Amino acid sequence: MRYVAGISAIALLAVAPAAYGQAKKAAPPAPKPAATTLERVKSSGSLKLGYRTDARPFSFKDASGSPAGYSVDLCNAIAQAVKAKAGVTDLKVEWVPVSVDNQLQAVEQHDVDALCAAVTVTLGRREQVDFSSPIFPGGVGVVVRSDAPKRLRNILNGEATQYTPTWKAVALNVLREQVFTVVPGTTAEQWVKERGREFQVEFALTPASSYEAGIQAVLDRKASAFFAERAILLDAVMSHKGGDDLTVLDRQFTYERLGLPIQRGDDDFRLLVDRTLSKEFQSAGYRSTYSKWFGEPNEKSEVFFRWNSLPE
Repeated sequence: MRYVAGISAIALLAVAPAAYGQAKKAAPPAPKPAATTLERVKSSGSLKLGYRTDARPFSFKDASGSPAGYSVDLCNAIAQAVKAKAGVTDLKVEWVPVSVDNQLQAVEQHDVDALCAAVTVTLGRREQVDFSSPIFPGGVGVVVRSDAPKRLRNILNGEATQYTPTWKAVALNVLREQVFTVVPGTTAEQWVKERGREFQVEFALTPASSYEAGIQAVLDRKASAFFAERAILLDAVMSHKGGDDLTVLDRQFTYERLGLPIQRGDDDFRLLVDRTLSKEFQSAGYRSTYSKWFGEPNEKSEVFFRWNSLPE
């Protein structure tokens, strides 16, 4: 038995190196590292920029069917910088429309090289994509009908304490009677749900397929309030034919940094993007770019851009 076991062990040792050698020969070659954004642009001669068609004033499709908006203007400046850096004299810029549902996946899966929209920088999103330097001081706001009940307006404005010593109970009862709407997948949706859990109050929360749909739901009295990025709400009310019947409340519920999503791990491209943005923020013409979409910048806005402009 010992003899048989010994022969078997020797045979196994003899066969193993041969088998290992065969396996080693059959193993496929190691995959080449993925090309960087600038390498792909130089090779293909094209830069793919994603944009939202419904996120005015950040990015939208204008009357001629072309992409427009604040983020689109910034991305046009980035395209010029990419053209110079990659040495592509006839660079083709491809504008790819995306939705709130697939915008981050489009960046992650290399369908677009950068996303020109209004995306809040969060730690969760940074698991999927990287972000440029902040491009705007955003935050959640709310729009209601101009004839909304005074109690609801005061509660949303944080002024409910004037009612009674039991103002909190009153406020919660009022909120339970409301129907709110948000665009799914936005930070506004996350914030509204978190506040409901925090105060242990149940209210109806319905999804809006777009910012336009959320505005229309409030106008049609299908929703008491629409929560979304405040800058988008202000622009929507000013440009909507029913804007006189709407009011964006003064209160801003959150303070967020908006950035341009780009692919993770591409340090050279991110450096180019951040360098371009810093130059834009420091340029003499940037004030007119900002004013075109948001009106004259106030002191807080100017401080924001000074803080987020990086020196060389």
